[in-house]
Amino acid sequence: MGEAHLLDRSVQYLKGVGPRRAEALAKLGIRTARDLLRHGPHRYEDATTVTAIAKLAPGMDATAIGEVVSKGVIPTRRGLRFFQAVIKDSSGLIECSWPGQPFLDRTIRKGDTLLVSGPVRFFHGRQIQPREFTILARAGETVDEEGTVFPVYPATAGLSHRQIRHIVRQNLDALLAAVDDAGDIVPDDLRRRLELANLREALDWLHRPPTLALAEQARRRLAFDELFILQVLYARARYENREKRQGIAFERKNGLVRTFAESLPFELTAAQKKVLTEISGDMSQPRPMNRLLQGDVGSGKTVVALFAMLRAVENGYQAALMAPTELLAEQHHKTVTDMLADSPVNVELLRGGFRASQRRDALERISGGEAQLIIGTHALIQEDVEFQRLGLVIIDEQHRFGVRQRLQLRRAGAEPDVLVMSATPIPRSLALTFYGDLDVSVLDGLPPGRRPVKTVLRGESARARVFEFVRTEVEAGRQVYVVYPVIEESEALDVRSATEAYEHLSNEVLSELSVALIHGRMTGDEKDETMRRFVAGEINVLVSTTVIEVGIDVPNATVMIVEGAERFGLSQLHQLRGRVGRGADQSYCIVIHSGREPPERLQIFAATNDGFEIARADLRLRGYGDFFGARQHGLPEFAFADLERDEPLLHAARDAAARIVAADPELEKGEHRALGQALRTEYRERLRLFDVG
Repeated sequence: MGEAHLLDRSVQYLKGVGPRRAEALAKLGIRTARDLLRHGPHRYEDATTVTAIAKLAPGMDATAIGEVVSKGVIPTRRGLRFFQAVIKDSSGLIECSWPGQPFLDRTIRKGDTLLVSGPVRFFHGRQIQPREFTILARAGETVDEEGTVFPVYPATAGLSHRQIRHIVRQNLDALLAAVDDAGDIVPDDLRRRLELANLREALDWLHRPPTLALAEQARRRLAFDELFILQVLYARARYENREKRQGIAFERKNGLVRTFAESLPFELTAAQKKVLTEISGDMSQPRPMNRLLQGDVGSGKTVVALFAMLRAVENGYQAALMAPTELLAEQHHKTVTDMLADSPVNVELLRGGFRASQRRDALERISGGEAQLIIGTHALIQEDVEFQRLGLVIIDEQHRFGVRQRLQLRRAGAEPDVLVMSATPIPRSLALTFYGDLDVSVLDGLPPGRRPVKTVLRGESARARVFEFVRTEVEAGRQVYVVYPVIEESEALDVRSATEAYEHLSNEVLSELSVALIHGRMTGDEKDETMRRFVAGEINVLVSTTVIEVGIDVPNATVMIVEGAERFGLSQLHQLRGRVGRGADQSYCIVIHSGREPPERLQIFAATNDGFEIARADLRLRGYGDFFGARQHGLPEFAFADLERDEPLLHAARDAAARIVAADPELEKGEHRALGQALRTEYRERLRLFDVG
């Protein structure tokens, strides 16, 4: 292996590090030499465009480098304090001014070498007001002139970006030699076809790029590596699932399934029929189904799931459906029980809130096979749950479960088919990234009888009219949600809190109506009891935080009011809107914003009911890291890839991974060996996570 092992050494033993700096680097996730090599700058200062100080003229927007020869804080008559520093190069002097930033006096020292960028103006002489600045060297240090583009690294307490840059430069050549020895995970023909730099070039340009264009070439190559390794992992998972795992080949008996289809009081949509054909095809195969069903809010996923569950039952197997909350599990249980009222199928509910005797009886019916459709929460994956013959697992609201939980539930049966469902529309790039081991089906459009929700944007001044409309809807026998982004008043958040609003609405604005409050700090029992009363129609207006975002089905609720709408993401707003429009009556989503004009995000939201279009806009505006809110364990985190900008790379990575794994599943041949070695060493946790050998 030669010098390649250097990459796996503790960063502590590299030049210029030692134990104390190793501790500081660990805070940045840098524990090995390989981590340091892949610790990319978060920006670059382009010194290729530096102008000599003598040539700086008012009206220019310029970059200059100079040594600080004097500095200080200057007060003004209005009480504003300026930090000013005079810098010089070989051609002359210029004053730099930072209005309102006197604290820089503690950061910038006399003798430091600064790189400053900003507009030049005339104010008692020439002056530059830096938008950005970088301390290239402290007093007494020499500026490292190797290259004219300076990387600025993410830093941490006890370790500045300059010190990190110096550590990288001290060790870079030795680490690049180790990269050569370890080999490139991307085969040469693939790299050339995609016009990617080789790995050594990319890492060199990442840390000491001659130009910003080459720094971008480096990012692009390293972004491809992140996407490629993930897609190879997914391709391996699909290969193992299809070629090595023995599943259940469910026959088309059409007993329970046909009876259920004939009992439906409505016609299935074209999208539902298409998805059922895909699921039926999977279930007929002697390998485990592993499919994601994406459907916008109200698109009819539950009916599709029930068809699949009945297919399993009529073949003599049990089917399990897992929901993220007890209330949702109860709702699914009621829906399924009602839909199968004339069927001989036994439907069982298993939830964490059961008394000991209830739980014991339910477990006996599940293990004995009497329970055929089992609906529950995380309680389904606890150790004491034994299925007699589990053939199908359906996971609702997939984004609320981690990959490990999906794997854990699948292992509850020998090799049951798995269908995961999501009401959070996901752009194709995200679906390939987060669910690349799954086949994907999409339900679009609304079932018959469903009307699109009318969405309107209203300013603060319209609030009185909005609540007059609420009275009108309640008088007509309908119900209303009012959603707020925070629970308690905070000076940092200029929004009304749910608790304050509840008091105001229930005691003043809507005092004649039944108003209730629900939020995340209530106990589970308190929340469930409030929601049950709302479902039963005992509550007219439910004031809430986003705990009602997913899944609750109250057909009588026709109005969703969202206060402080600027605080919500687009996809979150769409989920909230999905809580109304569940019945035949016209429903409304009223979004109240605080500004004079609604921001772009809210205008996009009001313009479309298409969850996939909204999801694409949300990804563009917020980035994939915030798309799901809290990150679920096991999902990839990218240092270099940007899913919107790099979507062509993602598709290329997926295609290449599929070809390579089909030709060499164990990744042991020729150019694939470095890739296989990387999977078994650097990415072994991911292999275990996806149950791939």
